[in-house]
Amino acid sequence: MLYLLEVFAEALRTMLFAGGLALAAVAVVDWAVRTRRLNPFNGVARFTRGRVDPRLAGIERLVLRSGGHQSATPWWALVAYVVFGLLVIAVVDMLLSLIRELTIATGSGPAGILRLLVHWVFGFLIFALLVRVISSWIPPLAQSRWATWSIRATEWMLRPLRRVLPSIGPVDISPIVAYFGLQLAQWLVESVLLGAR
Repeated sequence: MLYLLEVFAEALRTMLFAGGLALAAVAVVDWAVRTRRLNPFNGVARFTRGRVDPRLAGIERLVLRSGGHQSATPWWALVAYVVFGLLVIAVVDMLLSLIRELTIATGSGPAGILRLLVHWVFGFLIFALLVRVISSWIPPLAQSRWATWSIRATEWMLRPLRRVLPSIGPVDISPIVAYFGLQLAQWLVESVLLGAR
């Protein structure tokens, strides 16, 4: 089962890479048509205006609303594809890693499963802490539903730290202290669990 998932992940990476190369070639041609580097009346330009430009209309509206030039649309489409592809690959790699860890843990019996659960809980808390810190740098993102879960997941450990730690102007160092505290706590708990084997 794991082997099939790894083969699927590799095929997905290859398809995303090939799609990126194809989209880059289309972006170059579309950019050349939009900037009139290609004759706007030849067959390639007509095909691009008829087939490619309608599919980029949503991105073009975003580019224009942001104050950009319409000729930048194919490049922004390529950037969006690359970001999407990287996110898909990251999610697939994360799922494969979780399945590998679960396979190893189940082979070690109940103690292995307990260690895995502890590892996952600390990993989740550290991830939530990082999401909270990064979203705090972008105020509209901090209020979005994509980041509020991280506030709920970490506030229980940051609130007491803020009361104890001295303030350093506008900088809140409680997430840094919490990060190192989580790392230390994870090491201690996993050491105890390994010693209990």
